[in-house]
Amino acid sequence: MTIRFVIMNAYAVGGTIRTTFTTAAELAKRHDVEIASVLRFRDKPSFPRPKGVNLIGLTDLRKQRLERLAGHWGPRARYQTWAAGKRTQLISSHDFRHPDFNLLSDINLLRYLLPLRDGVVIGTRPGINLAVAHVVSPSVVRVGQDHMNLGTYNAGLKKQIAAVYPRLDLVSTLTEGDAEAYRRHLKGQTRVECMPNGVPELGGRRAALDNKTVVAAGRIGPQKGFDRLLPAWAKVAPGHPDWELKIWGGGKGIGKLRRQAEELGIADSAHLMGFTDQLHEELADSALYVMSSRKEGFPMVLLEAMSAGLPVVSFDCPTGPRDIIREGVDGYVVPDGDGDALAQAMSRLMDDAELRKAFGAAAVEGAARYDLGTIARRWEELFAEAEAAKTGRPSTGVRPFLKVAGSRATTLARRRVRGR
Repeated sequence: MTIRFVIMNAYAVGGTIRTTFTTAAELAKRHDVEIASVLRFRDKPSFPRPKGVNLIGLTDLRKQRLERLAGHWGPRARYQTWAAGKRTQLISSHDFRHPDFNLLSDINLLRYLLPLRDGVVIGTRPGINLAVAHVVSPSVVRVGQDHMNLGTYNAGLKKQIAAVYPRLDLVSTLTEGDAEAYRRHLKGQTRVECMPNGVPELGGRRAALDNKTVVAAGRIGPQKGFDRLLPAWAKVAPGHPDWELKIWGGGKGIGKLRRQAEELGIADSAHLMGFTDQLHEELADSALYVMSSRKEGFPMVLLEAMSAGLPVVSFDCPTGPRDIIREGVDGYVVPDGDGDALAQAMSRLMDDAELRKAFGAAAVEGAARYDLGTIARRWEELFAEAEAAKTGRPSTGVRPFLKVAGSRATTLARRRVRGR
């Protein structure tokens, strides 16, 4: 079959991008698979291109591209420059990434989606899922993935989900608890299935757990909660002077975290390392993984750490850690935001080498529950079942949308280009 993933920006760094790439590569072993990135800001994706998968950027927003457009006076260049500066009419304003989209990306996304008449289209965030539900032909299997969880969304977005998601053939969540929440929210009007992320065979070394390094990883920003981790580390560090904390990840907040570490007096043992494309090697050189996130969907990095043989400690944030970690077997889950409990759990494993090794061995076995090949075969079954159950699905809402956004936007653009 032909399977198309639609993602906001496949050229950046993030868990949704990573799991989309790995799932697409596994499905590409047996199917024609394409990843359509609505936005493109870089020459190359940060993660390796998935083997056998066609990756396309629908809207090129690289700086050099925009500068070239601005330097031309032809109608097409003027129109594209104008549209790139206008707010999106297609992506829901209740999706918090709404400001990243624009009218030009709307037009290009519509040009991609509207001609489709077969295969599978998979949206990867609420704003895109709503667009897929509205405009993609009902002859296509339309899937909406949730890479976070329903409870994190605002009331406006939840209302739109309840109204529009029944047009989809399948909604997937990362945990069974979130699947139940969606079933209640959608009142059984469309199929909802729990589909956790799969872990690819990463290869490389397993952690010996001898290096006295605690590791954390993720994009630097409020969600990952590294500002909560540093105060917990400040409680641990004095009693463990030969240990260090390494936080891997890039982002605009890295300077603020460095200043926080200095203010806490832990700058000598807590290090902001920046981005790495060799995270598995860094995990293998560590002895413990810690997660301090405020919210998650189904944290792939936690599974990657476990597959490298690391015991894990995490806040009980919604959702994911409690679904993955087996308490007292391969790690500890502590009350969300309780820095003292996080520090105590880290210290317990840092102080006991035998416990670390027992938890690390169990972590490898635990991560194997999410074998990528098994997950991909389940996806294939769901696609086939959704195709078979398509009769009677609601039609798209493309005509009302085009009437409001399409023709109106085109008219406004033409007037602007003509100088009216």
